Amino acid sequence: MTSGQGATVLGCAGPVLAPDEAAFFREADPFGFILFARNVENPDQLRRLTDDLRAAVGRDALITVDQEGGRVQRMRAPHWREWLPPLEQAEQIAASAGPEAATRSLWIVARIIAAELRGAGIDSNCAPCADIAGPDTHPFLRNRCLGTDPATVTRNARTVAEGLLAGGVVPVMKHLPGHGRATVDSHLGLPVADVTLAAAATWDFAPFRALADLPMGMTAHIVLPELGDLPATQNPAAIRLIRESIGFDGLLLTDDLNMSALAGDLRTRAACAIAAGCDIALHCSGKRPEMEAVVAAAGHLAGEAARRATAALAARRDPDPVDIAALEAELADLLTGKAHV
Repeated sequence: MTSGQGATVLGCAGPVLAPDEAAFFREADPFGFILFARNVENPDQLRRLTDDLRAAVGRDALITVDQEGGRVQRMRAPHWREWLPPLEQAEQIAASAGPEAATRSLWIVARIIAAELRGAGIDSNCAPCADIAGPDTHPFLRNRCLGTDPATVTRNARTVAEGLLAGGVVPVMKHLPGHGRATVDSHLGLPVADVTLAAAATWDFAPFRALADLPMGMTAHIVLPELGDLPATQNPAAIRLIRESIGFDGLLLTDDLNMSALAGDLRTRAACAIAAGCDIALHCSGKRPEMEAVVAAAGHLAGEAARRATAALAARRDPDPVDIAALEAELADLLTGKAHV
């Protein structure tokens, strides 16, 4: 990891990398890239794009995506498989075949997703969500969660992470230190967690503490009132809590800096997040003027951030051998209640 590498993960504008974009990325040298539906057309096109992004920076940069299942999956039919939302899948199978079967199904889906991502040149997934779904969790998040209590979420999120890693894909655990109490969509406004730190420590933070060994994580744009009125992404006290109380020492990305939960212009948002202790400023829109502001404010990876970035890249590995057809058959049996674990 060189000290000149940018402390950013950036999006790109469309399905083809334009020459001027490639030149910009060469100069900005982001740690990695994130892709969205606007970047995805078909397998051949997507593989060319991921190859071109890495060629632009001259190295095997990490490329990530949100491929959770349900509403949040950027690669879709007819070229890729469609999946149930994680919470719905887990609850459906748990009801018919038990919690162990539900957990097994989540591993299978994660392993197949990993195979599809690697086939497209993508080696990271912004999953699992280790947030705990509650009765008031906003619909933008609720069915993306992996359970409604700390033990279930911990077990299921660990399983998803292990399935991704077995397929050579680095998981990005989200949203630290916990987003399940959000009653507002952070894309549109700033949620405030109605919870004391003492209560959050035994509930909201518990899955993240149990999964603190994972290589990458993403912050939550949510306010913890006892820590002040700044969202966790920009709050030094919240980042210290993530590092010290939760014990997460992986590479810490912001959630998307374009979300309306954050105040100020993009330069201010990025600068505040990096100053608070985030390692990486995540900017997703692919709009050049916005990226230029974020790149200028985020600076370069150095010190502990560079160490954590190196460790995150080291988590990439060759996929374990797998029989995808056999996994699909097993998953079908689990979903129909024909199989038990």
